[in-house]
Amino acid sequence: MENIIIADDELRIRKLVSDFLRQAGYNVIEAEDGDEAYALFEKHKSNLSLIILDIMMPGLNGWEVTKKIRETSNLPVIILTARSEEFDELMGYESGADDYVTKPFSPSVLVKRVEALLRRSGSKAVASSEKNFNDLIFNDDAHEVRLGGKEIDLTLKEYNILKKFLETPGRVFSREQLLDSVWGYDFTGDVRTVDSHVARLRTKLGDWGAMHLKTVYGIGYKIEEI
Repeated sequence: MENIIIADDELRIRKLVSDFLRQAGYNVIEAEDGDEAYALFEKHKSNLSLIILDIMMPGLNGWEVTKKIRETSNLPVIILTARSEEFDELMGYESGADDYVTKPFSPSVLVKRVEALLRRSGSKAVASSEKNFNDLIFNDDAHEVRLGGKEIDLTLKEYNILKKFLETPGRVFSREQLLDSVWGYDFTGDVRTVDSHVARLRTKLGDWGAMHLKTVYGIGYKIEEI
């Protein structure tokens, strides 16, 4: 699932866009101002596919956030604005934005523009198989996991469990969901096999595993950012 940040200080607009994006299958992270948007970008940038920024926000405005993002990343950026003057549009593009949408707009059309931009740019999920999550390097092309410069030897099941967690950090997966995803829908063994595999994975990841791989009692497991 691809992760998108939507930053807008208008709650109604933010929730409307978020709902349409979630219905389209995206994981949405919300920010209510520019400072929070940039902080969330810094926190999640290894797993982000796109960011949508309103121009007029408290703290950093949309142009300023885009310029800061462009110092380190080519993450696709869509600018939202209630103003339509040519100056605004030029500033949006000069700051490094990839697309520009003037309010009022159709949320369904915005979703289509998100999809088109991800296709044109190649979303992060497709463009790069390497993820850096709090010093753990996960490279799906090389089928390799490294921690502190050292390769971690994982079984295929352990590797696929970790991959599932890293697709959506913070999301809790039940044992049944992990079984369906990693073992397949036709698995007929004991659901508790998930527990033993997660326990071995946590042990192999050492202090990192103890810190980030969490049990949510009565529900399942998740990767947690610290």
